[in-house]
Amino acid sequence: MSENRSPEEILQSILRNVQVGGNLTTGDITQILNLLVIIQQPEVFKPKETPQNIPRGNVVKFVGRAEALVSLHDKLQNGNQVVVAAIEGMGGVGKTELATQYALIHLLLNTYPGGICWLRARDEDIGLQILQFAIAKLGLKPPEDWDVLQQVDFCWSRWHDGDVLVVLDDVTDYAKVEDYLPPQSPRFKLLITTRLQLDFPQSFTLDVLSESAAVELLQEWVGGEKVAQELGEAKEICERLGYLPLALNLVGRYVKKRKISLAEMLRRLEAKKLVHESLARDEKDKTWTLNVKWGVIAAFELSWDDLSDDAQELAVLLSLFALAPIPWSLVESVETGKDAEELEDSRVELESLHLLQDKEGYKLHQLIREFFQLKQGDFNQVEEFKRSLCGVMVGVAKNIPSYPTVEQIQNVTPAIPHLAEVANNLIQYVSDDRLIWAFIGNARFYYGQGLYDKVALWYEQCLEITKKRLGEEHPDVAISLSNIANLYRDQGRYSEAETRFIEALALMHKLLGSEHIDVAISLNNLGLLYSNQGRYSEAETRFIEALALARKLVGEENFHVATGLNNLAQLYCDQGKYSEAEPLHIEALALRRKLVGEEHPDVAQSLNNLAFLYNFQGRYSEAETRFIEALALMHKLLGAEHLDVAAGLNNLAAFYNSQGRYSEAEPLLLEALAIIRNLLGEEHPKVATSLNNLAYLYTYQGRYSEAEPLHIQVVALRRKVLGEEHPELAISLNNLAGLYSFQGKYSEAESFLIEALALYRKLLGEEHPYFATILNNLAELYCNQGKYSEAESLHIQALVLRLKLLGGEHIDVATSFNNLANLYRYQGKYSEAEPLYVQTLALWRKLLGEEHPYFATILNNLAGLYRVQGRYSEAEPLYIKALALSCKLLGEENPDVATGLNNLAVLYDSQGRYNEAEPLYVKTLALWRKLLGEEHPDVATSLNNLAGLYHSQGRYSEAESLCIQALDIFEQQLGVNHPDAVTTRRNLAFLRDRLNSQQ
Repeated sequence: MSENRSPEEILQSILRNVQVGGNLTTGDITQILNLLVIIQQPEVFKPKETPQNIPRGNVVKFVGRAEALVSLHDKLQNGNQVVVAAIEGMGGVGKTELATQYALIHLLLNTYPGGICWLRARDEDIGLQILQFAIAKLGLKPPEDWDVLQQVDFCWSRWHDGDVLVVLDDVTDYAKVEDYLPPQSPRFKLLITTRLQLDFPQSFTLDVLSESAAVELLQEWVGGEKVAQELGEAKEICERLGYLPLALNLVGRYVKKRKISLAEMLRRLEAKKLVHESLARDEKDKTWTLNVKWGVIAAFELSWDDLSDDAQELAVLLSLFALAPIPWSLVESVETGKDAEELEDSRVELESLHLLQDKEGYKLHQLIREFFQLKQGDFNQVEEFKRSLCGVMVGVAKNIPSYPTVEQIQNVTPAIPHLAEVANNLIQYVSDDRLIWAFIGNARFYYGQGLYDKVALWYEQCLEITKKRLGEEHPDVAISLSNIANLYRDQGRYSEAETRFIEALALMHKLLGSEHIDVAISLNNLGLLYSNQGRYSEAETRFIEALALARKLVGEENFHVATGLNNLAQLYCDQGKYSEAEPLHIEALALRRKLVGEEHPDVAQSLNNLAFLYNFQGRYSEAETRFIEALALMHKLLGAEHLDVAAGLNNLAAFYNSQGRYSEAEPLLLEALAIIRNLLGEEHPKVATSLNNLAYLYTYQGRYSEAEPLHIQVVALRRKVLGEEHPELAISLNNLAGLYSFQGKYSEAESFLIEALALYRKLLGEEHPYFATILNNLAELYCNQGKYSEAESLHIQALVLRLKLLGGEHIDVATSFNNLANLYRYQGKYSEAEPLYVQTLALWRKLLGEEHPYFATILNNLAGLYRVQGRYSEAEPLYIKALALSCKLLGEENPDVATGLNNLAVLYDSQGRYNEAEPLYVKTLALWRKLLGEEHPDVATSLNNLAGLYHSQGRYSEAESLCIQALDIFEQQLGVNHPDAVTTRRNLAFLRDRLNSQQ
């Protein structure tokens, strides 16, 4: 049974163990320091026989320095001659206190039986102090008729036996003390504290405290309860004071004495900063017990006085920069009248006194920076420094591209805090014509990282400052409004974006007149917003007006005209007006080629847009040619690692995906994702888009286990970088729902679709094409579940909305007709389904022509209706025509061809034409396996269908084998409770009953 020991007994035990074992750990030191605070009379532990003059410590508790104490001791024991270790650091960091605590601990441990001699090096006679110690503590009597150096040598040579620690505290000039140092004997250990950078191999720089140690020190003054109640404020005070021990002790004492809250102390520090009375020593305070000679400013003044005029001037310049590492190139770019070498000399001077730290760039301690700022009034050049620094930082801002890559962001990152400092605190020194750039540069930096909330803050601040400086009616105000509006559009904040765009347009009209190219640009911006909102007629009006204005102002052959043509063409594509879009895209492409030549990114963009148009029209060979041509051009112009190249890869991959050419699509998507990650980092909206494309591909390939984590990652990433209310989040939720629907996870799918629907309702309103899309998808989900009445209501809502928004002649309207017809067919409402199919067929024929995959789809669907009605003679030619069309348009190896083969096989199966059905089923199965692999649910469906044929033919054992394969795939890919798995198990059981009955 262990007994409770007193603190004195514990301390005695630790000291004894260390003395015996010879190994002093950080844990030992921490315990010793804690016990010395608790023990009432620590003096009793000090060996009386050891001569020493260690000064009293100046802290309530020594914290955060255990490792430094161990390291210091290791340095002092290293060597076969006199060892010199120097504790270097800025004023107030606790160099003297570290030396004091080291000396005290090793006095208790009797490490230095020959004595511990403390010498004050600043402004006091070292030789005289050595003689005083030797006479008073060692009983030595040097000859009085010798000079001081001879007397000192006399004392060193007759010093008591055993190791000796000599401390030279606060050395300001090493040369002045060097002659008095002890002889070259390993028993003498010399410890120096200094603000200088000395060249001793055993020197080390003492840094400020860690946050936890700083809070602990503050807590010793103000109490644990106050810190616990105001922990956030305690940490802020520590940060505000730069974790400097001197400042923390002074402020802690002030809080304790004044009995104020930490929040109030923080407020006072923020108000008065370094000049607040808490950071000074009160010479008139009769209760003062802290063993400190100076307040913070006075401590810094000692170093300041040692600087040359040029170094002081550089110090003041550095105080204009932000409290962050300062790239030296920025300092050299400021007009100072000094050449690079002169600046370097001044920098070395600051470093030599630990007033400037070289940590990933040159950095000032927070309080030293404030101290240097107090000195700004003494220098006439400061105003010119401020103007020049602002000019340098505006130059940096102008070089930040609108869409910076990761490499560009990394390169400019060190300058950003200083650009922010200019925008926040020195903006009055930026000229009117460059005013907005300090804000635009910061905004572009964060836009490149997808940090839209920070972008918004900078653009809003830009607008506020620009209005205040330049007035409400100035072109830069209009630019600021447009920047905010474009950001809001990207964030899906459409109503706010519209307000800003309209304000910008009105201001442009007023300032520049109705006929100015900037007015055309503003009209285009508003048109793009309306297009995003599905307000197509309003968008068309703005685009046409902008195009006409550009043609009038700059003529037919200008890039503004090409942009206007492109925007209008894209709008017509969104509306399904392909015949109107094509000539505009062709005209834009021709114009860009004429203006900038064949090899330009704008030409590549036009090629891409034309490729999308041809893809929509089913003109696949032309589309593929344009996609490949655009990608090759971007590769050539921009190199392999560029966002536009990644976009081109994604576009070509999407094209291959739509054709079922999955093996060609996947490597392109993976390459695009790698480029985007490399350029923009992991957390960027474009990364989410690329991941989404890959997940979409895996979903269609039936690789659900690979698709699901990607879809989930996209949802999480978009929530994080775009927020909870953004249209792209709704798209992600819809896509995840689509995956779950394929897997038969209907409840999860429904939940995400309802969330997406609510989000679109809030962001875009109920009259938007995207809202109709979600209604359609939710209806399809209910249809799959057999919830036909709920599905019908939603399909009708979607159809009515699409008719209203898009008109009667749009592919989305045709899709709604088709889906509603499918629903009626599933319900057995054949008379209602047929006219809808016929209407869809007519609409597809008009919009896309008869040679389009969608036309083959509707032929298949109408044929399916005729089949279930037993109208086989009408169904067969439609199936055959659809299959031939798919083969012609998409090639023999395509999912649509496999579907067509299967449908024709099912028709023959229904008619009992088994010999004709079987080769089609077998061909279908082989094609699905080739396209999708062995484990896709469509392969299982094909196995089931062939099994059904064999069952009809009485070939039960062959049917059983196929059913077993199908069941295994369904259960592995979709789960044991999926309807397809349940149906297959039932079929298998029925087959086995038949087999058993035959035995």
